[in-house]
Amino acid sequence: MYNINFIMKNSILQLSRYLYIISLIILLILYLFPGSLIGYLLFGNFNKQPVFFPNPLETSINHTFAFFYVTMLGVISCAKKYNFKKRIFFLISLSILTELMHIFIPNRSFQYLDLFANFFGIILAIIIIIIYKNLKTHIIIK
Repeated sequence: MYNINFIMKNSILQLSRYLYIISLIILLILYLFPGSLIGYLLFGNFNKQPVFFPNPLETSINHTFAFFYVTMLGVISCAKKYNFKKRIFFLISLSILTELMHIFIPNRSFQYLDLFANFFGIILAIIIIIIYKNLKTHIIIK
């Protein structure tokens, strides 16, 4: 029974790693494409950014969701604390670089609000994971 649990845990971890890498590739394509691929798919217009629900951040909320999702996958897929810190550093660097690249990519623009939204998504994911780990440890101890 222990062997089956170990195999299942490793296969889920491996699946989350693959999903993380695929998600990073998709994120890079979406961020570095000169225009909005999602806007083209939804509206037939590369210049229209989708707003999935009305909010004060408008399209910047998409950045929060994207980096929250990628950070959650990235942290789940790394098992060691050292990898956790490296992964977070990588994601923060990626969020800065991708937003700075918008200065040079046609039909894209650098926005501080988007950069803040990237950071917010990363920080929100970290907070949720830390709370989960603390609750899990607290429940197991009692």
